[in-house]
Amino acid sequence: MELTTLWFVVIAFLWIGYFVLEGFDFGVGILLRVLGRDEPERRAVVTTIGPVWDGNEVWLIVAGGATFAAFPEWYATLFSGFYLPLFAILVALILRGVALEYRGKRDDLLWRGRMDTLITVGSVIPALLWGITFANLVRGVPLDADHEYVGSLGDLLSPFALLGGVAFTAVFVAHGAIFLALRTTDELRQRANRLAARTGLVAAVLVVAFLLWALNLRGDTASAVVAGAAVVALVAALVANKYRREGWAFTGTALAIALAVTALFVAMFPAVMPSTDPATTLTAVEAASTPYTLKVLTWIAGIFTPLVMLYQGWTYWVFRKRVTVEPVAVA
Repeated sequence: MELTTLWFVVIAFLWIGYFVLEGFDFGVGILLRVLGRDEPERRAVVTTIGPVWDGNEVWLIVAGGATFAAFPEWYATLFSGFYLPLFAILVALILRGVALEYRGKRDDLLWRGRMDTLITVGSVIPALLWGITFANLVRGVPLDADHEYVGSLGDLLSPFALLGGVAFTAVFVAHGAIFLALRTTDELRQRANRLAARTGLVAAVLVVAFLLWALNLRGDTASAVVAGAAVVALVAALVANKYRREGWAFTGTALAIALAVTALFVAMFPAVMPSTDPATTLTAVEAASTPYTLKVLTWIAGIFTPLVMLYQGWTYWVFRKRVTVEPVAVA
């Protein structure tokens, strides 16, 4: 495999890891006020992602850094053309992170209510905007001969892109609901299980519509097969959730997200920034760094990526037990 293709696969893998892991804690954040009916329940909901949410965001940082190093022109075109939505994502993630860290710093229900609002908003906005961003990558955006974005913000808000935003958000909500059913107990677990069933059906309809539209715009046999497998995995997750097999249900939604994102990257390749004018499409070869740079990056990634994955896997193993709803102590 050529290094250019290898690094396209690596970056796709990093985005897949990010959406699978950050996807469920986006869903948990969105559902914080929906499933958490009082302070003890909301504290339990936040506790389920407390030890892992910041580690999940590392995948985004590494994906951005790898894109900058391996495909600098892709990075430049993407981050300049999508500046406003990516900036909004960054602000939302900062506010969400601050709220998660500072929620428990004051024993004040009003304070915690405000932090809960920031967590919810900071989860909805990135989920929606990531869907819009990736939908535009598949659809193609206006680029000139120098591969610079020449469209407007309105060009990024096509019906297909908006469907992508809603589909991503719905899948993350279902993924988060199943994660909460997996990690909580008693009444909170039961409500999460029921909500996962309802949101999962909505997500399945939206995902099927989005993938069919995406394949119609830019797809081939390989991407169609992968997309079909994603739908099967999502349906299997809903069946497992119905029988209260939360572990298998979570595996199913994780696999569905991974396969759906894979289908988008397969449909896009060898382009990294498809253009509405095929003549100005930016390909992986055109955007890549020098062979020497890619070779050095390959050695670095080969050494450190397994170590990071082992550490993060160990973190999930340590904090694998269910979280119980503890009553608030009365002084």
